[in-house]
Amino acid sequence: MPFYTYVLHSSEHNKIYIGQSSDLEKRLWEHNSGLSKYTKRYMPWVIVYKEEFTSRSEAMKREKEIKSQKGREFIWKLINGGVRQ
Repeated sequence: MPFYTYVLHSSEHNKIYIGQSSDLEKRLWEHNSGLSKYTKRYMPWVIVYKEEFTSRSEAMKREKEIKSQKGREFIWKLINGGVRQ
């Protein structure tokens, strides 16, 4: 079973959310249905970045890296068109 680290963006509120999940489609649905405490205030969300891993521990490690200042800078550059995937 694959695990994902993902980044969501709310263009309406200019917010990002970084997380990890084994079911990315379901998790996005939860975020956009108001089932996540933090993200329900900033709907709608779209996936702007994702990475696939073979274990949850790898996905969690990458989530932590992306949540760092350097990782957040990378994500904002990606959102603003300064990085190619």
